[in-house]
Amino acid sequence: MKPLRALELDGSTPLSATAVKAVADLCDRAEDTCGAGHGIVVVRVTGAPAGDWTGGLDVMLVTKWERALRRLERLPTATVAVARGDCGGTALDAFLAADLRVAAPDTRLVVPRDVTATWPGMAAYRLVHLAGAARVRKAVLFGRAIEAAEALALGIVDELTDDPAAAMSGAAELAAGLLGKELAIRRQLLFDAATTSFEDALGAHLAACDRALRQGAEKEAAAS
Repeated sequence: MKPLRALELDGSTPLSATAVKAVADLCDRAEDTCGAGHGIVVVRVTGAPAGDWTGGLDVMLVTKWERALRRLERLPTATVAVARGDCGGTALDAFLAADLRVAAPDTRLVVPRDVTATWPGMAAYRLVHLAGAARVRKAVLFGRAIEAAEALALGIVDELTDDPAAAMSGAAELAAGLLGKELAIRRQLLFDAATTSFEDALGAHLAACDRALRQGAEKEAAAS
């Protein structure tokens, strides 16, 4: 298995410029080595905010964080998030942005509260896209924790395991040989399918098919 680019995030620590930079640096390293067979990006997360955790935040910092997560979500390589314990705040955000999400049996996904209600960040958006509004209503509106088994049933978690190393190895094998840029295109088609009509999506899919056929023809020509 190729070396993995990895990051650890503690959701009990309030969002900071350091966290934004850590995700940006991870993305830089991944983009510099993107391609086939260059491993996967792993984000290990745990911890959830408590108390008045939003006291030092401002909308500029939150915007930078959300942009960093979006960059992570669109990387030209496969991403895997591994969670344990309570996960909220930055831990929940990064977990939901990954392609594959692995959790220990003791994991609980928590939309944290601020001084007035649950935090209205993009974790709520991603939860709804993954599981549907009705199934995560209590979590998004009231902060009810989503237990690991429930998260698995809802499709928010892909695998429950006590052996994250084995899960990461399996993810690396799953992504082995895939071109990073092509994976990113397939991921975007997947994202768009939820909100785009068939007629509007057809052009993008045909363009991707044409790209794949051209690459296949180039390989055949090079081999002959």
